[in-house]
Amino acid sequence: MSAFDDIRPYYDTEVNDAIREILSHPMLKAIMNFTFPEEKDEYWKNLMLHCHSIRDFQINFIYPAIQKVLEKSSSGLTTSGFEKLEKNTSYLFISNHRDIILDTSLLNASLYEHGLRMTTSAIGDNLVKKPFLKTLARLTRSFIIKRGLPSRELLESSKTISAFIRQSLLRENRSVWIAQREGRTKDGNDMTHKGVLKMIGMAADPGENILDYFKRINVVPVSISYEYDPTDILKMPELLAKARSEAYVKGDNEDFNTLLNGIIGQKRGIHIHIGDVLTDKIDHISKTVPGIVRQIQELTDLIDRQIILGYKLWPTKYIAYDLLHGTDQFADKYTSEEKELFERRYRKGVDQDDPVAVKSFLAMYANPVVNQMEIRG
Repeated sequence: MSAFDDIRPYYDTEVNDAIREILSHPMLKAIMNFTFPEEKDEYWKNLMLHCHSIRDFQINFIYPAIQKVLEKSSSGLTTSGFEKLEKNTSYLFISNHRDIILDTSLLNASLYEHGLRMTTSAIGDNLVKKPFLKTLARLTRSFIIKRGLPSRELLESSKTISAFIRQSLLRENRSVWIAQREGRTKDGNDMTHKGVLKMIGMAADPGENILDYFKRINVVPVSISYEYDPTDILKMPELLAKARSEAYVKGDNEDFNTLLNGIIGQKRGIHIHIGDVLTDKIDHISKTVPGIVRQIQELTDLIDRQIILGYKLWPTKYIAYDLLHGTDQFADKYTSEEKELFERRYRKGVDQDDPVAVKSFLAMYANPVVNQMEIRG
């Protein structure tokens, strides 16, 4: 058995059998009826029965589904920075993370439109507990990261994941997407967890400096920003618990409900920015910064800076900042209609008599503004 069998996507030789297993699943029917509303079920079922590779599945079914999601729940997707990427080159995309499904789906749709190879993408096993979702994840070239393991098992799992990432990048020439930290960012502060970088670096050759390994794998920060977070209200219980220093326990179907809301909820504008390929900057760190601990910190700060500066500040972010601070500092960044729409949304979903709730919601939108201001000085 391959060392990666319990985490890897399907091989192309397994795709058709996997499709046949879920072909009659009601959730697949719902997705395809949404994607092809004018067609009878026989249309997409027949197409799927002739599908024999992940790429075919992504192009013929996932890509049109994402286009339909954009049509129904957004005012469109814009991109920048893709000209920095070269065809037939693999990249390690380290990204901020807002939405369970859309972040990677939108990136892959954009890569496809720019004639670039789509990624294999990390997904937590907490999101694929239902057999259908696990099958769908593996059909869309996701690899599974196990959560909540004891220390010894976590170490072994991390080694396996890092080895899989290395094989994808260096042997298969396949780009990899991974979030900058475990879980979605809920408070708007996009900060890279050093543990993610240390885990990736486990695959360095024996005796190889971890930064020399990072130079080989073409690290690229990615920033994705949604004008409206379709799960903003759903995040409030956890944000409030954090603000009150209370433990937060997820509900049984919380991840699944968040997944659905992320897909169908209103997002308005969406932007993906591709940062710089960091190879030269990493080389500079390795030559000028002493000690592996400081080098990892410098790399973490470099990724954070790229992600924060690449994040598109929609009018909602400036509105939230002004409301939070009782100012009109950024009044030139939005219209009265945009402010009215935002206020209507947050007054409807947030208890206005709870100052902690109001502050937490507004900060979720305003923090990207604060972080850019701090970096730009």
